[in-house]
Amino acid sequence: MDKNALPAAVRPADILLPKKDIDLEKWATVACDQFTSQPEYWEKVENFVGNAPSTLKITYPEVYLEQPDKEERIRKINQEMRRYLDGDIFETYPDSFILVERTCSGSVRYGLMAALDLECYDYSKGSRTQIRATEGTILERIPPRKEIRKNAGLELPHIMVLISDEKESVIEPLVGKKDGLKVVYDTELMMDGGHLKGYLVDGEEDKQGILKAFKDLEDRLDPANPLLFAMGDGNHSLATAKSCWEDLKQGLDDKARENHPSRFALVEIENIFCAGLGFEPIHRVFFNLSEKDFSAELIRHAKSVFTKKVESSGKLLELINAEGTQKFGISTCDGLYLCEIIGAECFTAAATMQLVIDALLKNNLCTVDYIHGVDVTIGLSQKEGNIGIILPDVSKKTFFETILKDGSFPRKTFSIGHANEKRYYMEARRIR
Repeated sequence: MDKNALPAAVRPADILLPKKDIDLEKWATVACDQFTSQPEYWEKVENFVGNAPSTLKITYPEVYLEQPDKEERIRKINQEMRRYLDGDIFETYPDSFILVERTCSGSVRYGLMAALDLECYDYSKGSRTQIRATEGTILERIPPRKEIRKNAGLELPHIMVLISDEKESVIEPLVGKKDGLKVVYDTELMMDGGHLKGYLVDGEEDKQGILKAFKDLEDRLDPANPLLFAMGDGNHSLATAKSCWEDLKQGLDDKARENHPSRFALVEIENIFCAGLGFEPIHRVFFNLSEKDFSAELIRHAKSVFTKKVESSGKLLELINAEGTQKFGISTCDGLYLCEIIGAECFTAAATMQLVIDALLKNNLCTVDYIHGVDVTIGLSQKEGNIGIILPDVSKKTFFETILKDGSFPRKTFSIGHANEKRYYMEARRIR
């Protein structure tokens, strides 16, 4: 394709996969930022893996980040990466995409492994780049990740990036012809992770079709605000890759910068409209907060606020997810309430609530936690002095619009599936 006809931010990659004699069920482990309060999970993984080659040994589960042996762990990770590369356990698939098929919890979702250009990514608030964060980036989380990446020879992505492709033009045509593609991995995933299957996409016609479809999406964007790729999972990992690249490129000339492997990051791209891609809202619970203080702060961020009591959680969910005004649920020891906001400062209930959270925490009026599951949220709010906030579902149709209008979602607004449904490490790529 003519260079001007290529999309700016995406390209195929030289992808590394374990050779056929490697036990893939022991190789693939879940994203390092999962089960961070459950060391017993990772102990089970260690026992299951044993001495077999595994991504467990070349990634850093964050459950161990606060332990004093961080430097030794990083040294061993880099050492093991070199051993895997020198030991010739990888098969290289040059200049390729991979169609990913993930089956978990009774649903199937599809993704596309590709390289994204970090020059097209800016994780700062208010950025107008093609690749953007969907939630606020916590800068303090980047330095420890840089310590792990800066001397690493490989990257193993748990990053999931979303595109808004309602016409299903990029990934879905490959799904329709998957039976004609070469299967490069096919395995059960450990610890109830479901099943993972990968199809090699290395034919010129298929690759050109993918790039053209991305270019068509790109051409339909607003040039002043061209959001094409929105982070689904792993934003801090991509931000770390970006920060490392910014450091590295200072010592390179223009020619070296053009195609340096660290300029790119391997990610899984998923269509937000994929039926198997599930979004779950993450709710909030305030602890030791008076209803008077909560109400006083909420009204500061809207023209008017109305509440009414609701008899059941099912009815409450139905009401807060109805179209129209901005709504969310409130749960206290006195029952459940629908809260309707008129003239809110922000586009979503989660963003409005973040303004309230920031103000209340600044004034030391409470503490707050972020909770998965409506039932758990209601249970925690039964104690006097606690207030549960039940947020509406994240709309796939307005997801990208929200980022364009609000800049990003507040931290911990949504989760793509449960912890065991997160991305498992399978593919790798050289970054040195």
